[in-house]
Amino acid sequence: MASATASISSHPAALRDVKAARIGAVRQQVAVAPSAAARGQRARAVGPLRAAEPGRQPVAASAASAAPAAPVADEAVDYEALARELEGASPLEVMDRALAMFGSEIAIAFSGAEDVALIEYAKLTGRPFRVFSLDTGRLNPETYQFFDKVEKHYGIRIEYMFPDAGEVQELVRTKGLFSFYEDGHQECCRVRKVRPLRRALKGLRAWITGQRKDQSPGTRASIPVVQVDPSFEGLDGGAGSLIKWNPVSNVDGKDIWTFLRTMDVPVNTLHAQGYVSIGCEPCTRPVLPGQHEREGRWWWEDAKAKECGLHKGNIEKDGQAAAPRSANGNGSAGAPDIFESPAVVSLTRAGIENLLRLENRAEPWLVVLYAPWCPFCQAMEASYVELAEKLAGSGVKVAKFRADGEQKPFAQAELQLQSFPTVLLFPSRTARPIKYPSEKRDVDSLLAFVNSLR
Repeated sequence: MASATASISSHPAALRDVKAARIGAVRQQVAVAPSAAARGQRARAVGPLRAAEPGRQPVAASAASAAPAAPVADEAVDYEALARELEGASPLEVMDRALAMFGSEIAIAFSGAEDVALIEYAKLTGRPFRVFSLDTGRLNPETYQFFDKVEKHYGIRIEYMFPDAGEVQELVRTKGLFSFYEDGHQECCRVRKVRPLRRALKGLRAWITGQRKDQSPGTRASIPVVQVDPSFEGLDGGAGSLIKWNPVSNVDGKDIWTFLRTMDVPVNTLHAQGYVSIGCEPCTRPVLPGQHEREGRWWWEDAKAKECGLHKGNIEKDGQAAAPRSANGNGSAGAPDIFESPAVVSLTRAGIENLLRLENRAEPWLVVLYAPWCPFCQAMEASYVELAEKLAGSGVKVAKFRADGEQKPFAQAELQLQSFPTVLLFPSRTARPIKYPSEKRDVDSLLAFVNSLR
């Protein structure tokens, strides 16, 4: 396999067409020319873009203006200020700035999901670009087929980064093929994804990701459009040596799909089967009604573990910024409360303890254990409130209990909490609450559960 510093891909650039006008205009950028010494050093460190392969159209000179733009020296750029400048910019504008600044020393990280939009934006800029992807060895067949379609559609060659065979062999021989179901996915992801990514990024000065703020409010709510990468190192090594671009960070998922349909680009066929966020086959499944898109990933774990390590900085920094502790230690002070409705009773610790003690309740109670910052709780809010309104006056009380922060150990020990949200039914004549077993959180499914036990 070629090294990470070798060409990842270059595409046959197309002039902007009528469709591009729908996305936004591209601002003209002026790159700072490096010194002769810097040019020589860079030439030794990074190979040139691969020449066009037989049968593939070369980059159009009119679109790319010959060679990729010379990179701007990192020390000359205040990336926090640049992030503020580009906060309201279109994804196309951000992509154009990134490619203009870093030329052949930047690459798009393509996962085989809806971040094919990044490749389309790159094509629309008319600049040469590079693409890489991590082949963990455990992707769905549909994802491999999608990779092939993308290469043919854009006339590119994706460079695939693979895990170290020895590390995979040791992991499987020691712990088996599915150890992540028992002891967490971090170790497997570290071997199959994080370390290959680290090798790829060591050959670059910047990379482009498809992260969006709405993908995971718990860990991605604060990602800027450009930042100094908090977790990985680039070509020069050391902290601050790699720049991370997130052109679609401010774009809603539905708008990404509108863009993909408008531009008529290939998409992974798994999306039509209910998959939204797509990763490795054993760790990815379709989402159900009322579920957040990231709940299809590592579904057996708590909501706060919905990162694989590729964007570790989100958890270490953004997660804390998005969910600071309140004065009483009960979860996030910044996240507004949810399930707010006259039909939903808000239970205190004393109230739910009283429910636990009662053996003959006058009426059944349906209670959701939640955390306001949890994206999966947020996703089911509308259906739960609608259910409460349907059950009003029926003899069933509908309530909520905030079970994060200092209440979480109690909820885990006494209320069967494993992950948020957890739904419990306290029947009228049974002491022990019954946990809702399904992950279908639409109104009809929850109502069927209640009616079968009341």
